[in-house]
Amino acid sequence: MKRRRCFWVITLVLTLFITGMLTYPRVGCTKDILLVYSGAGMRKPMDKIGAAFEKKYGVAVNYNYAGSNTLLSQIELTKKGDVYMPGATMYIDKAKEKGFVDYERPVAYHIPVIAVPEGNPAEITSLKDLTKPGVRVILGDPKAAACGKIAKKILEKNKIYGEVQKNVIAHTATVNELVVYLCIKQTAASIIWKASLLETKDKTDVVEIPTKQNCIKVIPVGKLTFSENKKMAKKFVDFVASPEGKAIFEKCGFTTYPDPGHEE
Repeated sequence: MKRRRCFWVITLVLTLFITGMLTYPRVGCTKDILLVYSGAGMRKPMDKIGAAFEKKYGVAVNYNYAGSNTLLSQIELTKKGDVYMPGATMYIDKAKEKGFVDYERPVAYHIPVIAVPEGNPAEITSLKDLTKPGVRVILGDPKAAACGKIAKKILEKNKIYGEVQKNVIAHTATVNELVVYLCIKQTAASIIWKASLLETKDKTDVVEIPTKQNCIKVIPVGKLTFSENKKMAKKFVDFVASPEGKAIFEKCGFTTYPDPGHEE
C-alpha cells in the first residue's frame, strides 16, 4: 500500500513538473527572444551581432530583414517587436513621431556610391554618366528601401533625376537585390551603399560620389515602445552601439559613428 501511494505521489510530482515546464516561459521562449526589424543592408553585421549578444546575455535574436520603410509599415500594422534599425535616421524619426521608438543610438554611416559590374563596361565615371542614352540603370524603390530614397535624393540634388529615370529599367525593394542584379550584369550601374559591396569585389566595381554631390546617412537603432522585454531590448540597442558592436560593423566594411568626415 505504501509503495502504491509513493508511486502515485511521484507520478503527480512529475506530472506537475512537466506541465510547469510546458506552461511557463523558459530560455528560448517568447520573453527570451528579441524581434529586431533591420534594414536588409545591415544583414551581415547584424547576424554577427545577434550571435554575440546571445552568447553574452543568453537571449536569442530573431531578425526581420527588409526595406526600411517596409519594416516601418509592418511595425505600425502589428505593434509587435523589440528593436527597429533602419538604414537612415529619417525612418527612426518617423517611428518616434508615431510613438513607436523611445530610445535610440547612432551606430554607423551608410555611404552611397555608384556601383557597376566588374570592368565597368558602360564606362561610368560620374553621376552625370547615368543620363547617357542606352545606360541600363536599376535603383532601389524609394517607397520601400532607404537606398532607393537616398538615390532619388542624390539625383534630385544634382538636378538629373528626370534624365536618369529615362534609363531606369527596374526598382528593387531591398539593397541586396541590387547587389544580385549587379553581379549578374543585368544593370550597367546603380546607386547603392558602399558596405553592401564588400563581399562582391570580384564581381563589382565602385565609383565614388564626391562629398558635395552625395547624401551620407547615419544608421540608428532604437527600442520599440511596445516591447515586452524593454530592459533586454535596451541592452541590445546599447550593445549594437557599443565598441564591440561597432567593431563588427567596421569588419563588415562600415564607417562607424561618429566620424567628422562623414556627417549627414
